[in-house]
Amino acid sequence: MALYITSLNSGSNGNCYYVGNDDEAVLIDAGISCRETEKRMNRLGLPISRVKAIFVSHEHGDHITGVAGLSKKFQLPVYITKATYTAAAIPIASGLLYNFVHEQMVVIGNLRITAFAKCHDACDPHSFFISDGPVNVGVFTDIGNACNNIVRYFKECDAVFLESNYCEDMLMKGAYPWHLKKRISGGEGHLSNKQALELFLKYKGEKLSHLILSHLSKNNNSPELVEKIFAEKAGNVKITVASRYSETPLFRIEARIVTNKIMEMRVAIVSAQQLSLF
Repeated sequence: MALYITSLNSGSNGNCYYVGNDDEAVLIDAGISCRETEKRMNRLGLPISRVKAIFVSHEHGDHITGVAGLSKKFQLPVYITKATYTAAAIPIASGLLYNFVHEQMVVIGNLRITAFAKCHDACDPHSFFISDGPVNVGVFTDIGNACNNIVRYFKECDAVFLESNYCEDMLMKGAYPWHLKKRISGGEGHLSNKQALELFLKYKGEKLSHLILSHLSKNNNSPELVEKIFAEKAGNVKITVASRYSETPLFRIEARIVTNKIMEMRVAIVSAQQLSLF
């Protein structure tokens, strides 16, 4: 079994992440237009018919712009918390509207989607953990800090869309007003390059094979800087920087076999004991 993932767009101008298998897929957020979403999926050879639902992380415009149009045109269910739906004020047909709550698993075909609360300046923000059983994918963007929920799910992932929003130096020396700098760098704003790297280095599990750095700031970061910072520490993890202007390649994520070192040690001890008998 494998999951296929791509960022269709990532940044303050729109966010949309695709996760699916051979038969069904979900979109996490739809912050670009219906037309642009279709166009980018077509370029990747992904039929829109494979998408079975849209999950909404929070009400900010760069995450919901295309939700209503996609849902209406393709009759796609929209999963959203009650508070976020009220704040978003987007027109979704009642028969296509579904609510979720923190850590309540939603099953769509062979996909299991678990939303969990995160730290961000929205009314009821959530991140997402998508699994087909063997393979786990995380969508962890718009997070003010790496809270316990993020850490717990991050450890279990084979692939992660991880926010690396700003360079601390560029933000503080830039032209943004002080209140906006504080909002971005505060505990309910966004994750810096430094914070994202610390999370990656400290908590990456042995399964992790792909890291897609996401939601980069246009004014306070650069793809080249993020690529350099993470590539130096990547090890055997493939690093990709998601674009705010186009889709990433489509990645096939397969379960990485994790060696059970304890079992290896036990086998070695048993073998040694057997050899001592001769």
